[in-house]
Amino acid sequence: QVQLVEPGGGLVQPGGSLRPSCVASGSIFSIYAMNWYRQAPGKHRELSATITRGGNTNYADSVKVRFTISRNNAKNTVYLQMNSLKPEDTAVYYCNAEVRVGPNPGDYWGQGTQVTVSS
Repeated sequence: QVQLVEPGGGLVQPGGSLRPSCVASGSIFSIYAMNWYRQAPGKHRELSATITRGGNTNYADSVKVRFTISRNNAKNTVYLQMNSLKPEDTAVYYCNAEVRVGPNPGDYWGQGTQVTVSS
């Protein structure tokens, strides 16, 4: 019913920038919170950034100041501007969204996009 697709990962040198996006499609009535999680090799998945439908944001301490989450409600899209990237930012980044397709909202995940920070 709902798909989240995340183009925009890749390989970048330390200090560089990337801007992955996540587009939601399907029988969507409304999208509430949209989030970016990441999972580094051998570690648990962790929440990196979140944005409400109204634009309120929150960040993990590890990415605060360097990352900026934004969204375009008309396009059902969320972005993650990642600056000053460090090797420890290397992870699979997952988009997550609370989407209303019927009477109740559901939790949906993208397939993940690999971000590698290396020289």
